[in-house]
Amino acid sequence: MDIFALSEVAVDRAAAVNPVSATYSGIPGHDHAWPDLSPDGHLAAREFYAQLKADALACDTPDDRHVLAQRVLIEDCDSHIRHFDANGHHYELNNIESPHQWARFIFGSMPAQTNDDWETLLQRLEGVGSMMAGYRATLEEGRVAGNVVSRRQVEAVMEQGVSAAGDDSSFHALLDRLAESPVDTAKYDERLRAAIESAKQTFSDFNDFLESYLPDAAENDGVGEARYQSAAEMFLGTQLDLHATYRWGWDEVERLWQTMESACAEIDPDATTADVLNRLSTSDEYAAKNVDDFIAVMKDRQEQALANLEGVHFDVPEEIRTIDVQVEPAGGALAAHYVGPSEDFSRPGSVWYPVEGRDHIPLYGEITTAYHEGFPGHHLQVGVQNTLHDELSRYHRSLVWYPGSGEGWALYAEQLMGELGYLERPEYRVGLLGSQLMRSARVAIDIGIHLDLPIPDDVTFHPGESWTFELAHELMCTRGSLSQDEATSEILRYMGWPGQAISYKVGEQAILDLREEWRTAGDFDPKLFHSTVLGVGSVGLDLLREYVRARIPQG
Repeated sequence: MDIFALSEVAVDRAAAVNPVSATYSGIPGHDHAWPDLSPDGHLAAREFYAQLKADALACDTPDDRHVLAQRVLIEDCDSHIRHFDANGHHYELNNIESPHQWARFIFGSMPAQTNDDWETLLQRLEGVGSMMAGYRATLEEGRVAGNVVSRRQVEAVMEQGVSAAGDDSSFHALLDRLAESPVDTAKYDERLRAAIESAKQTFSDFNDFLESYLPDAAENDGVGEARYQSAAEMFLGTQLDLHATYRWGWDEVERLWQTMESACAEIDPDATTADVLNRLSTSDEYAAKNVDDFIAVMKDRQEQALANLEGVHFDVPEEIRTIDVQVEPAGGALAAHYVGPSEDFSRPGSVWYPVEGRDHIPLYGEITTAYHEGFPGHHLQVGVQNTLHDELSRYHRSLVWYPGSGEGWALYAEQLMGELGYLERPEYRVGLLGSQLMRSARVAIDIGIHLDLPIPDDVTFHPGESWTFELAHELMCTRGSLSQDEATSEILRYMGWPGQAISYKVGEQAILDLREEWRTAGDFDPKLFHSTVLGVGSVGLDLLREYVRARIPQG
């Protein structure tokens, strides 16, 4: 079979294996369903990817685009297979990216305008209990086998479960969506209310299960070098020297902190760096007054960047010249995130901000985040990939995502917008430095905690000491410019999702290194470089380097 033809049918088969992934990828036909998260379901998924890999290996590859399609498909299958073989499904419980979060937030990415939309949404909502029962069985299997997550992650998820089951549950937002939709509200109101109460009870019961799981949870937050190396390779698509990367992360923290001190002195030469950062975080002068004002500012930034940079630094397909900005329902991690457009672009890409209920939202760090999550960050990257029907296979366009290249591009986009003058105010440049410092601190914290490495003796932050939650929290507050609550959410994330947090900084550096190689080779065309990096789609860093280097203009 031709690899492009195999990819076409594999998308729908893979979507049936994980309908949640299909919804986020905008693949139609699966929004009513949940993945089978029971032990048998995970085994069946492993068998699916093993067969898909065998089918891909049997395909002919007559040209480079076929070779790329085959390689991407096989590497993705290998990633799923390795995850199962390492019992990764036993560890899928954390505060940010696990089935516990899918079950609460997936509905925000589903349409709710027609009778068919509501039938689909209600079918999925009514299936929450069955999905969570399978999930619970897998976690129990892991508990019996000794493959358990840390106590800290269990307690964080239990706190989220209390919110999901309570009077302020995010599920209640569906009632508002029903009231605002053009359908006959009375037709679905009673059924929706019953489904919401059932879902809330499911989360209450799941908390009871976690209470019984808690005595067997791991006391140590770190996962060890072997598990960490495997996880990092899955996110990055390359193998790292973890000890050298840890040292590099610290060097970046030290370098960027010196730059941060100089940038804060530009705002107020008579104040300390800490005082300037505190002022930027607390003063109304540097904040949006309410959620509506904040969303308006974020939308304006997206529209300006799209209008000014299209055709100059980027080729922007017509299909992605619209981007939505939304407020994230309460009860999740405190981090903005992006959801890509649907496969047919009927649903635009959207940036989601966790700002519900806030009446003071500091802007100094959010301008660079807008470029990271929206344009020219994730929105451009994901959107371009979704338009490359002739160059990339459907499977590649729809289902493949490596944080190394994906988050690396988004962080690169932040720096690029600074270089292009879009961080025009001193406090916005401080915000960029804060973002870069945070991503560098992530490298130090993530590797240091999971590998139990001491803080180096020659740095200015607690030299020679051993990592604790409190020290990681302090580094994120003092160097990463995060609030107390944001830092808590971030550290929990690193501890529960090993290897993912380093992908931003490691991926950005890979792109910056490639840009320097192109510049060294001769006349540098930024638009050509950007289209080349984006043209390969989301791939592992090894493949990204190989692809981009092969296309460096000569002479």
